[in-house]
Amino acid sequence: MPLRETPYWWEGLPPSAAADERPWPGRTDVAVIGGGYTGLSAARTLARGGTSVVVLERETVGWGASSRNGGQVLTGQKVGIDDLLHRFGAERARAIFGASLAAIDFVERVVAGEGIDCGFSRAGHLEAACKPAHFDGFRKTQELLARAFGHEVDVIPRAEQESELGSSFYHGLLLDPKSAGLHPGRYVRGLAAAAARAGADVRERTAVEALRRDGNGFIVGTSRGRLRAQEVLVATNGYTGAATPALRRRIVPVGSYIVATAPIPQGVAETLLPRRRMVFDSKNFLYYFRLSDDNRLLFGGRAQFTPSTASSTRTSAEILRRAMVEVFPALRDVALDYAWSGNVGFTRDFLLHAGQLGDLRFSMGCCGHGVGMSTYLGDVIADLILGRPDRNPFRALPFPAIPLYTGRPWFLPLAGAWYKLLDWLQ
Repeated sequence: MPLRETPYWWEGLPPSAAADERPWPGRTDVAVIGGGYTGLSAARTLARGGTSVVVLERETVGWGASSRNGGQVLTGQKVGIDDLLHRFGAERARAIFGASLAAIDFVERVVAGEGIDCGFSRAGHLEAACKPAHFDGFRKTQELLARAFGHEVDVIPRAEQESELGSSFYHGLLLDPKSAGLHPGRYVRGLAAAAARAGADVRERTAVEALRRDGNGFIVGTSRGRLRAQEVLVATNGYTGAATPALRRRIVPVGSYIVATAPIPQGVAETLLPRRRMVFDSKNFLYYFRLSDDNRLLFGGRAQFTPSTASSTRTSAEILRRAMVEVFPALRDVALDYAWSGNVGFTRDFLLHAGQLGDLRFSMGCCGHGVGMSTYLGDVIADLILGRPDRNPFRALPFPAIPLYTGRPWFLPLAGAWYKLLDWLQ
C-alpha cells in the first residue's frame, strides 16, 4: 500500500466528534492546557477529588506526542544514574529514579482500574550497546543500580544476545525487566474517557490564545470564548505555545521519527525480538524499536535534529529505513507502510520539570520518557492542587531558560551535529 504519513497507532481508533455543541462553561476551578497524558491524568485525578476541571486541547485528545510515540513505558530518566548521583546526591537521585518505577506501576493501575484496552505488558526493555565500550559501561551501570538504587538489571554479552535480539549490529545488551509497552493511541483515548467519566470537561479543537492573571485567578482566552479559572495547569510539553512564553523559553521541540513495516511473518518476528521487549540503543542519536501486536516492526529515532514537519518526516523515513536494514538485514525487502513524527519536549538540563513557575502549575520536558512519567506527574501535580501530600521529586529544581530562545529552535542543527560527533568519538 502507499506509505501513510500518519501514525500507525491511529488506525482503528474511532474518530473524534466533528463538533462540540455543549454550552461553554465560562468558569472552572482548574483549566488544563493540553489534552495529552499529563493533562488527562491530572484532569482525572482532579475530577475524582471533587474539583471542577476543563481540559483545553487545540487538536484532538492525544494528537501530539501522546499518540505518536513508540509506546515504551521505561524505567529511568533521560539523565543517567551516575549523573543523577553527581548532581543531586543519593537521596534525591533515588527519588527521581524511583519516580520512573512508580510511574510504570501507576500506569498499570490506571489501565486495569479503568479497563483501558491498550495491550499493556511488562515486556521489559533492552538497551543495546553500539560499541564495545558502551557494553563495558553497562556492567558499571548494573553494579551502580544495585548498590545505590536497589534495582536489579541483567547484562547479556554479544555472544548470547541472540536469545533476546536477532541482530549482530550491537555489542551486548542491558535488560531491565521492569519496563512495559502499550498501544499509545488506545491508551490516551482510554485516559480521556476515564477523565470524562470522573467528571472532567474535555474540550477538543479549543486553542488557548491568551492567558492573564485576574485577581485571585486567571482569564484564559480560547478559540471558543473566555474561561475563568482559579488555577491553570500547563501540560503542553513539546507543543508549548505563545500563550505561555516563560515556559516556551524552557522547552525545545525536537522531532522524533518512526516508520512501521508491513506485517512480518510470525517466524521472522520471533527471530528479531523473541520476547517482544522494548528496545533502544546507546547512541546520542539513538534508535528505538519494538514489534506491534500484528507483527510490524516499529523503528524510530532522532533521524534529524529538527522539529517535526511533513518534509522532515519524509526525509527521515528513508534515513530510518536504511538504519533498520543495517540493524536487521533480513528486513531489506520488507515494505514500509507508515512513517510519522511528533515533537518530544527537551529541556536545557535534560531533566523533566514539574511544579510551579510564577503563578502557573506545569509538568513537561520528559526528553523521550513521557508515557509513564507524564501520566504519573499529571496525578502528582493534581494532588498538589487538591492540597494532598507532595510526592513531586522534581520540586524546586531550577528550570533554566535557554539564552536567545523564544520558541524557534534555531540551534537544533548545531546540536545535532555535536551529538553526531560525540557518537563518532565515543
